[in-house]
Amino acid sequence: MTRRLTVLFLAALLPLLAGAGQAQAAGYRYWSFWERDGSAWTYATVGPSLSRPADGDVQGFRFSVSEDSGDAAKPRGTADFDTICAKTPAEDGTKRVALVIDFGTPADAPSGAKPPAGRTACAQVAEDATTAEALASVAEPLRYDSNALLCAIAGYPAKGCGEQVATGGKESASTGAAEEASAQDDGGSGPSVGLIAGGAVVVVLGAAAVWQVRRRA
Repeated sequence: MTRRLTVLFLAALLPLLAGAGQAQAAGYRYWSFWERDGSAWTYATVGPSLSRPADGDVQGFRFSVSEDSGDAAKPRGTADFDTICAKTPAEDGTKRVALVIDFGTPADAPSGAKPPAGRTACAQVAEDATTAEALASVAEPLRYDSNALLCAIAGYPAKGCGEQVATGGKESASTGAAEEASAQDDGGSGPSVGLIAGGAVVVVLGAAAVWQVRRRA
């Protein structure tokens, strides 16, 4: 009897764990913001409206689908300040910021949209300008939502903002800007509802199995 209960217990447990893994597989389609640290890209810890780059900095944006900051795709292409800003001489009272804008791949694009070719630009802006201001000077039109979340660069994509994308590329209902921003900031490290529910059921099943064994004894 004990062996039979163990088998039933595991049979009930496996689908729950599988479901929890699937729940964690959802991602978000959005523009991620990056800073160049030496020869590597680093996921920015603040948004472009709060970042104030220095003269000579390199910053990047990448449109993609990702589960969290650890899974986010990095900007591709040239990321060297001297190359990007070679034709932009320094001027008093301004700073130069090299920007890499990667519109992503067709697989990451919203349904029916085609990503433009990636580009680089040297933004020459006031010394106290933010990254958002530097970006606006070279890649308009920009589009933001009501929570100031960056939704589009150079008009891409034409619609949508941080929508959730389920496994297999099928879109689910938009979670809204607040939840999408949270997915970027905290890395989605919290336990999923499916995992919590699965754990609760496991506890119940385990208690039932123990009760049955004691009853038969």
